[in-house]
Amino acid sequence: MVESPFQRGKQLFQEGKYQEALQEFLSSDGTEGLSPSDQAYYMGLCYARLGEYEEALLYLEQVLTTDTHPLKRYQVRMLIGYIYSLTERYKLAQLEFERVVEEGFESATVYNALAHVRYMLGELRESLSAAEKALSLDPDNPSALNSMGYLLAEQGVRLSLALKYCRKAVQKAPRNPAYQDSLAWALYKNGQFAEARNVIRVAHALAPDSPTIREHYEIIVGERP
Repeated sequence: MVESPFQRGKQLFQEGKYQEALQEFLSSDGTEGLSPSDQAYYMGLCYARLGEYEEALLYLEQVLTTDTHPLKRYQVRMLIGYIYSLTERYKLAQLEFERVVEEGFESATVYNALAHVRYMLGELRESLSAAEKALSLDPDNPSALNSMGYLLAEQGVRLSLALKYCRKAVQKAPRNPAYQDSLAWALYKNGQFAEARNVIRVAHALAPDSPTIREHYEIIVGERP
């Protein structure tokens, strides 16, 4: 049986060959019994993986217009929100994540995302509220633990609890540089400077190009990395 361009595209996408997959999807002539949203969905995913975010948004918005499947709409709206966040359009990201909640998909993932964008918008109280909601939905979620710990440390409140959350996040994912950075920051805020220096060096080794980690490194260690 001869594979259609769409089938070949899906296989290439699963193999991580996004440019090749995109070419197959573009060559699909629409005679394969697909819904209009199927092709737009995979093309949007390919463009997102390739970092071509404006093209990705164009196709993903088409999916929201034409597809009524709740799970696909959730996935697409989350991806649109992440793209807006990556491109620093935080208010638009906030609106997308809030629509996810309005459509009935409450999860630690979406509240973590909301916590991040509200923080980037300077809305610290709302950010902390979203992080608390994420943690209430999934108390062992490492991202929720990290978000909560970092936000508390950043605001200088409940510092011992912040440190507890950050330690737990690192225990669950020790090679995550963001979690190591949050732990270093919580240690620093708690006055545990020697351990903070050790941990921020680990974070920097894992992600030497991170602006946030470099900034914290300079503060904690007292020199540029």
